[in-house]
Amino acid sequence: MPNLLSLEARSEQFGRAAATHKSRVIICAGTGCMANGAMKIYDRFIELSEKHNFTFDVALEKEAGHGDMALAMSGCQGFCQMGPLVHCFPKGVLYVCVKPEDIDEIVEKTLLGDEIIDRLLYRLPSTGEAIAEEHHIPFYARQKRLLLELCGNIDANNIDEYIHHGGYFQAREAVIKMTDVEICNAMLESGLRGRGGGGFPTGRKWDITRQNEADIKYVICNGDEGDPGAFMDRCLLEGNPHSVIEGMIIAAQAVNAQEGYIYVRMEYPLACERLKIALKKAREAGVLGKNIFGSGKSFEIHIMEGAGAFVCGEETALIASIEGKRGMPTLKPPYPAEVGLFGKPTVINNVETLAAVPLIMRMGAKEYAKLGTETAKGTKTFALTGHVANTGLIEVPFGITLREIVKDIGGGVIDDDGNLVRDADGNLAPTDYKAVQIGGPSGGCLTQDHMDLPLDYDNLASVGAMVGSGGVVVMNQNTCMVKIARYFMQFTQNESCGKCVVCREGTRQMLAILDQVIDGEATEETITLLEELANTVKVGSLCALGKTAPNPVLSSLKYFREEVMAHVIDKRCPTGNCEALCSYVVIPEKCKGCTLCAKKCPIECISGEKGKPYVIDGEKCIKCGVCADVCKFDAIIRG
Repeated sequence: MPNLLSLEARSEQFGRAAATHKSRVIICAGTGCMANGAMKIYDRFIELSEKHNFTFDVALEKEAGHGDMALAMSGCQGFCQMGPLVHCFPKGVLYVCVKPEDIDEIVEKTLLGDEIIDRLLYRLPSTGEAIAEEHHIPFYARQKRLLLELCGNIDANNIDEYIHHGGYFQAREAVIKMTDVEICNAMLESGLRGRGGGGFPTGRKWDITRQNEADIKYVICNGDEGDPGAFMDRCLLEGNPHSVIEGMIIAAQAVNAQEGYIYVRMEYPLACERLKIALKKAREAGVLGKNIFGSGKSFEIHIMEGAGAFVCGEETALIASIEGKRGMPTLKPPYPAEVGLFGKPTVINNVETLAAVPLIMRMGAKEYAKLGTETAKGTKTFALTGHVANTGLIEVPFGITLREIVKDIGGGVIDDDGNLVRDADGNLAPTDYKAVQIGGPSGGCLTQDHMDLPLDYDNLASVGAMVGSGGVVVMNQNTCMVKIARYFMQFTQNESCGKCVVCREGTRQMLAILDQVIDGEATEETITLLEELANTVKVGSLCALGKTAPNPVLSSLKYFREEVMAHVIDKRCPTGNCEALCSYVVIPEKCKGCTLCAKKCPIECISGEKGKPYVIDGEKCIKCGVCADVCKFDAIIRG
């Protein structure tokens, strides 16, 4: 039976219980930290509470308000590289890279005492300075965390904590007091555009669906996040699923829908589990199901677990998958707003878009529209990965530059050994990246020339890239751009549904040509053919997967043509990453003539006199790299 306490009563009840706790410990329980042992840390806290004769309130196990301290498992706190993370309140101390064996000290010194454990604090990569509080760490301080504010600070499975922070009040307002037109106009006024990559105005999409009459309409949340290196939607679903549910309720009121589906890939088991709990709690609270908020209106949400096909991120393929068909795109028009799920008008928005809806209504559309740029309002979450000191989930206003992301938030570019990159004089070179891949396999590479380009939909499109779902991969100077293009082409070729010949065969042939370049078998005519083929696939493909698949290739040819042509004309990989185009060379000044390399060479192509520099026969060398691996003096290099 629904527990029909008012939102105000639930909020007040939670607040009273929380006020009784002397301290609160929040353990990051996003996928990354869970994989690194967050549950063992949680269990150790429970064990030590019994040992030291105090109790934890654990929202998952019992009603709050009976323990000395509170212990919560949050969603992703963003700083994935530093996980597992443990946040101790009221001191506000953030401990990083925590292990189960550290918990004894945390309990005794920080929770029961007044000490901060220096060795568990985050340290600036550049200076080694220790920082205790999250808001002083540059990774967090330089962000604008609106959507992610609650993601790592509340118990994802506790609906009352979400309500205590203002949750579901906006949905109630929309259901009871606002008309469908008013809701659509609020989204239009906010300037919110789709965060899944297309950037279509959300309010306009809702209004089109609203105007199409039907006996039933649907709202779909697209959680089929498949870009390599992207995990924004997963983290929101894991850390604050109620924000997505509330966004869907508001969307349903805007278009007069009665049912909703959350389509999430089954590779996200934690997100699926927390969504199921959140939906159950929402039904029990009377905010979902029949007679929501006592309004007489009904709205139900179902979970559909996808099989992991990247193409199902495309809205018509996603609809086909929910209907039990093979996930393949269809021609548009008609658009889903007219003929969608089961032939009925349907709104499809991605996770981040829907999570932003209650936030916008809470802030006010005009206030939200002050953030970002003229054509891209608000904030965007990005998954920052690659050769950068601080990786993780970030949220920034549109209009931010790569310089700010890489240097200020990311902490600077690192080399292959994980050290900050320095210039020839030994000074730190925090923005010395070679390229930044943005937008995943559908995006393109940005260079040093784009370091101060304000990032938004239009600016990125003008330089051959796109916002996409929000993957940002930083690459240092040792990265081979041909191999990067091949990596993304391999991905899109594997994920092509095969429906249209241009995409199915075009991506296959582009991949084969890139293999020729890497193997030193390409000619100048090959590159001409690659460009023609890429442009053909871009124009002739049916859906966005095929139309954007050539982007990494075209951006590499545009911005790194000299490097590509070195592979083709000089038969040389400037970074030394393409084995077929590299050779192993002995540096005479470093070689001690110890004979170890010659002894280990499987084809005996290394010769010389003991005690003197050895020589590698480049004609016979099979480039296995054994010689470089066994050399104790770093006298053999690949170049």
